[in-house]
Parts: sequence; structure tokens; C-alpha cells
Amino acid sequence: MPLYYIVVNTFKTQEEMVSSPLAPPTSLHLDNYLAVFDQVPLAQSFGNTLYVTAGAIAVQLFVGATAAYGMILRATLFNRVFGVLLLLAFVVPGQATLIPLYRTLVDTELVDTLNGLVFLYAGGSIFCFFLIQGYIRTLPFEIIEAARIDGAGVFQIFWRIVLPLIRPILVTVGIFQTMWVWNDFILPNVVLSSPENRTIVLQVYNAVGEFTTDWPAFMTLSVVVLAPMVVFFLVTQRHIVSGLLAGGVKG
Repeated sequence: MPLYYIVVNTFKTQEEMVSSPLAPPTSLHLDNYLAVFDQVPLAQSFGNTLYVTAGAIAVQLFVGATAAYGMILRATLFNRVFGVLLLLAFVVPGQATLIPLYRTLVDTELVDTLNGLVFLYAGGSIFCFFLIQGYIRTLPFEIIEAARIDGAGVFQIFWRIVLPLIRPILVTVGIFQTMWVWNDFILPNVVLSSPENRTIVLQVYNAVGEFTTDWPAFMTLSVVVLAPMVVFFLVTQRHIVSGLLAGGVKG
């Protein structure tokens, strides 16, 4: 019903929406879409969001995969204790750390920059680490031992053996994290202040006026923002299922 309510009202005028918000539109009113693409810098905002999402996911997957591989390859007491500390840090609500994180960006001169936002999203590596670590435990370690005997180094084993084997979980984690970073509102709202650095979600928030709001235009912008993620999820949902099921069977 909420999705129907939003989509239907994108084809209505403000007066028609107020009078009959749930009724189908009497005509195909496309002025809202034309106005949104004409008045809102969507191309720039999409570019900003794409840059932040791609950079953040690349860092998260790299750090998460290499950390999980290293922690399992060397199961020392220090690594086990460090893993427990990571778990404790993982359960801390992100909102509780916003102030120190913001101060860190100020001290490093990364506040109000897209790189600073990527830096904050890099903290999502811990989520990737836990999922990838559980998946690596299901791999046949005889292959790794055989590679060691043949003289392969640590990075050769990771790049040529482990990385191809963990590709399903990398895809699954990458999908989850992409949807989180793309749709996130809190961190961009805290970090970014310049109009030219706004992500696509901030453009939706900016469309709400202080006293009056053009609700059909607001819902039209919401549909434009949601559409890429809906298509992305529909295209990649089979990878989510296959990646989770692949890690549930030993060997």
C-alpha cells in the first residue's frame, strides 16, 4: 500500500492528490517527472552516490576478506581475543559513535567530503569480516595445505585459491552493503553540507520544505531514487540466496 500510494500520486497534481490520494490518476500527468529532472541535479547526486557506494564497498570487501583470511590462517590467542573485541565493537550502535567520528573527520580535514564519507562507511568492513570468516571455515583446507607444500606464499594462496572459492559470499555481502550505503541517510546528513556533495537520498530530504511541500514532486523524486535499488535487488536476489546457501554446507 505505501508503494502504491507513492507511485500513484506521482501522476497527479497537488490538488488531485489532496482530494483523492488513493484513487488512480484521471490522466497520465508526467509534469512531476519533468520538473524533478529539470530542477534537481540528479546526475550529480547519482554520481556522488555511485562514487561513495563503489569506494565503500571496495574497501569493505577487501578489508573484510583479507582480515577473515588472516584471522583463520593464523588462529593465535591474540587473533581470537581480537576477534572477540571486534564482536563487542560490532554490537555498539552506530549512532553512539557519531560525535567522535565527526570529530575525527574534522581533525583529518575530511568533513564535508565524499572521501570522508567513504572513510566512515569503511567501518562496515566488520560486518563483511564476520560473514566471510564463517564462509571460509567451510572451505576444504586440504587445498590450502597442498598449496603451501607446493611453495605458494600467503598472498598467492589468497589470490589464486581462497578468493575464487569465496566469490559467492563476496557477492552476497557486496549486495547487502550496497543497499545499505546507497539508501543510508544518517551519515551523509551528518557529514555533508555542501549542495554539490549531496547524495541522492539527501536530495529527497531537501525536497521537504519548511512550511510547504509539493508532495507529488516529493514522491516522484522518491520513486526516482528507489528505482535503481529495486532493479538492483531484483537482478541480484538469486546471488543472495545462492551465496548464503553455499556457506551452509561443509565442503
